Amino acid sequence: MRGHLALLVALLAAPLAAAQSPDVPDAIEAVPLDDPSLRPLPPEARDRDIVEVAAGAVLRALDKVSGEVVELYVPSGETKDFGLISISVGECRFPRGNPAGDAYAWVEVRTPARGTTDFQGWMIASSPALNALDHARYDVWVMRCISA
Repeated sequence: MRGHLALLVALLAAPLAAAQSPDVPDAIEAVPLDDPSLRPLPPEARDRDIVEVAAGAVLRALDKVSGEVVELYVPSGETKDFGLISISVGECRFPRGNPAGDAYAWVEVRTPARGTTDFQGWMIASSPALNALDHARYDVWVMRCISA
């Protein structure tokens, strides 16, 4: 019982200590889509040898109302429309020497009619739920990178 209590106290104290540390930022700032040099890679990509940058990404999009599913080929820096949303790809990266391998794509999903950005960040092909679009009508996820 004492071991469990000590573990619980340690787990509760760690976030509190981190919050009081001057090295921990108060908030994470959004990174602009148009500045690829500032985009941080997700932690999963930093642990692997991800250095190849592709010409774009293949995305799959689902309209949950109509049931329509499409594959979109979106070159880097371009935007494609699907239903009421616009999907942009900043860049797509994949493991060196393995273009068919796991894709990491910087994606922005907007609803132009409302003037809102519904999603902006890295999507990972092998873990689509890790950083997913949260939209009432649409789902979008990365399939793979487009080779040059």
